[in-house]
Amino acid sequence: MNFNLFKHNDFFSTASQIGLEDLPIILAAGYKSVICNRPDAEDGGHHVGSKELAAACEALGLAFSYLPADATHLSKEHGAALRLLLADMPAPVLAFCRTGNRSTNIFRLANLIDAPVQAAGAGNDKLKQYEIVIVGGGSAGIAVASSLLKRAPNAQIAIVDPSSQHYYQPAWTLVGRGIFDSRKTVRPMASLIPAGAQWIPQAVSEFLPDHNRIRLDNGCLIAYQQLIVCPGLRLAWERIEGLEQTLGKNGVTSNYRHDLAPYTWQLVSQLKQGKALFSQPAMPIKCAGAPQKAMYLSCDHWLRKGLLKQIEVEFNNAGTALFGVAAFVPPLMRYVKKYQARLVLESNLVKVDGPNKLAWFDVKDNAGVSSRQQKSFDMLHAVPPQVAPDAVRNSPLANVDGWCEVDPASLRHVRYRNVFALGDVCSTANAKTVAAIRKQAVVVASNLLASCAGKPLDARYDGYGACPLTVEKGKVILAEFGYGGKLLPTFRLDPTVARRSAWFLKTTVLPWVYWKLMLRGKEWLAKSSESAEHP
Repeated sequence: MNFNLFKHNDFFSTASQIGLEDLPIILAAGYKSVICNRPDAEDGGHHVGSKELAAACEALGLAFSYLPADATHLSKEHGAALRLLLADMPAPVLAFCRTGNRSTNIFRLANLIDAPVQAAGAGNDKLKQYEIVIVGGGSAGIAVASSLLKRAPNAQIAIVDPSSQHYYQPAWTLVGRGIFDSRKTVRPMASLIPAGAQWIPQAVSEFLPDHNRIRLDNGCLIAYQQLIVCPGLRLAWERIEGLEQTLGKNGVTSNYRHDLAPYTWQLVSQLKQGKALFSQPAMPIKCAGAPQKAMYLSCDHWLRKGLLKQIEVEFNNAGTALFGVAAFVPPLMRYVKKYQARLVLESNLVKVDGPNKLAWFDVKDNAGVSSRQQKSFDMLHAVPPQVAPDAVRNSPLANVDGWCEVDPASLRHVRYRNVFALGDVCSTANAKTVAAIRKQAVVVASNLLASCAGKPLDARYDGYGACPLTVEKGKVILAEFGYGGKLLPTFRLDPTVARRSAWFLKTTVLPWVYWKLMLRGKEWLAKSSESAEHP
């Protein structure tokens, strides 16, 4: 089958362009009628014409009707004409156009699209359908929905996310230093859903891309013509033995949770002497610089208070380098030395005993031999391993590592042409940051609509990501880079130098940009690159 089929209910379905060779398949699937909504002359007539289809349908015993419509000039008259056809043509009926969107819009104009339906073979599961379904209402989901509606105001979009709150996570590191109000990092989800999109406050339990559907936790099925996957990633706290039981007490904290970031500041401000451990798991993780930023800001406070000499600081990194982009390692190492912190590479946190203030790390020596080492602490800032959500990882959308497998430039799925993805769930090799999402949202919105229109996917994502490395209060190294570690600075300044202007950008400008521009489809410094090569 060379076309995408979308079942609206038991008597009506829509599809993308069909050919003469598809008619026996359509007949075998039980359809009794075919409606062509694509004008014969469209795109120079490089597709099977209505007369040929009519003759072929007649030979097979299929009813046929020609209801041509220009995709940009649909009206209620088209809906009325479809109602008349459906009153006479034997059901079930399959209507088609170039992509299926036009036929769906005519069906909506006929005021039939909201009729209660049942999913075939799904028992009593109720099926609802949308042109575009976005799974995830975080930074990526809201941003891409707004960008889509900016380009296609009449698009029918559903955003599926169970959370009642939406968080600005980049500020949690600042909350952990006592210089940002945690209450300003959260807003009600309902207040951010863009006008024109419908919010479905449920979690997705299963992706069914071969049937253009998703299943919700409550058992309901949602059908789509286009799917955008952006539910973020999952913090796998359970993969560190004992960690979940002691988080938020016994000196164990993490800026990776909204409710724990204030506890980080409580520990930092109260610690006068002892040992502070900071951990970073193996990649990929969201905001790869966040674990060490927690260390830098804590040390900055202790240094300013004259306490640093009484506090032993150790940064345990499961990776082989302090930072993944080599150009930024030397300036960061200067701060490691300034704060007299011990850097332990290839050291992975695996177990925590909070009440006894003990942590265990699997550490590799120079020969690559791993041994488990026990370390005591007075404060432990722990960062958990991070994985794709279970529904994605266990679906046909996933690659071997569980991430949604997309082309790194177009962000379209490599196997399902009506599926796109962005944000932390992507298989792309970029840094998982909000800055990356700001660029990706534009690429996905542009390419999805281009795909629906049968046009080339011109928008290209270059792997851009940004990590404002807060190395001290008042100074930030603004690391901006793309695929392969290529430096992509926005400003004509040496990006490896810590600057006060970058601190102002991090603490004041970027939160405003996030709430006022990015989530509202105002694409500040978010233009994608373009290429003459297309997937």
